[in-house]
Amino acid sequence: MRISMRLALAVFLAAILATGFSTVLAGQAVRASGGEPVLWRLAVLNGAFWFGWALLALPLFLLAAWLRLDRSLRVAVPIYIVALVAAAGVHLAIQTTAQVALLGNALTEAPADMTAFDWLAEWRRVYPIELTQLLDWELVTGAGILGLIHAVFYYRESQQRALREAQLETRLIESQLQTLQHQLHPHFLFNTLHAISTLMHRDLSAAERMLVQLADLLRMTLDSATRPEIRLSEEIEFLEKYVQIEQVRLGDRLTTLFDIETDVLDAAVPTLILQPLVENAIVHGIAPLGVPGRITVSAKREHDMLVMTVDDTGPGPSERAMAALFTGIGLSNTRTRLSYQFGAHYRFELKRKPGGFAVLIALPHRRDAAVAVTADVA
Repeated sequence: MRISMRLALAVFLAAILATGFSTVLAGQAVRASGGEPVLWRLAVLNGAFWFGWALLALPLFLLAAWLRLDRSLRVAVPIYIVALVAAAGVHLAIQTTAQVALLGNALTEAPADMTAFDWLAEWRRVYPIELTQLLDWELVTGAGILGLIHAVFYYRESQQRALREAQLETRLIESQLQTLQHQLHPHFLFNTLHAISTLMHRDLSAAERMLVQLADLLRMTLDSATRPEIRLSEEIEFLEKYVQIEQVRLGDRLTTLFDIETDVLDAAVPTLILQPLVENAIVHGIAPLGVPGRITVSAKREHDMLVMTVDDTGPGPSERAMAALFTGIGLSNTRTRLSYQFGAHYRFELKRKPGGFAVLIALPHRRDAAVAVTADVA
């Protein structure tokens, strides 16, 4: 794992902040003891401490990336001990150099008859003292830095793992949605072909018209096959084609009204989300009766929700038939798709009402920015 520029900048920014903070504290401590602090000297000493460890943190980072403690404990522990001792020794050398430089600067500012300052001798004198007195503290600091580095690794890995799991879950849901959507196509096609087959024994010309309309409808279905979502306007256009086919079969017994507010026509909706509802309304509410019936498809926006309703003037299913509705492909598929796609942020309701039956779908209102994205692009 290489060290990114962003990480290096973060380390040295932390060193700058720590140097400034500890310099201020040291200055306050000197004043409290009755002295007069020289801030630039304190800044040099504190800077040597923090920037020394900032520099040493980079090779420790590379060591930890190469030899993780949690992956090879027996090999890593002795190498880490040697690395920490070496790092502590180097850091004390940096601090000693800063102290000797400050001491030499102070002495050479004295009167000219003072003996020349021996930098190297003074360094050799101070370093062993620092080494014996502060080595344990340096080792603790180095171990803390190694621990922090490992914590960064663990955090990164947990974030990456969470991202991978989210991506896998998204792909799984997309696959399940595609499976559910593909189940609707043959289901719808089978029912329509069965209706044409029945009509051919009664009215051949009507059956031919129905086949032509079915061809148009299949073209629209294939165009949207790889798109999990389409505009509501496209869904309504599909429904109009579908209703025309059913109109051939049922004649004047079927009347369909579309009450769609114009400001929701570009809303994103799951592909073929309304067709099973209209089909159920025809099969259970209109076709069994010998009298004319009406289906109304409406859509409007309520706050941040898109509310779509399909209601018919039929008597509605019995309690037993109501339970059976959710075992078939149409409504059970619809509810499952909504659950996968919107979690708990949707409503799917079946309602009996005077003179009819209604199915309501409410889902988050979204514009069609992502609707036109095909599966190949995704």
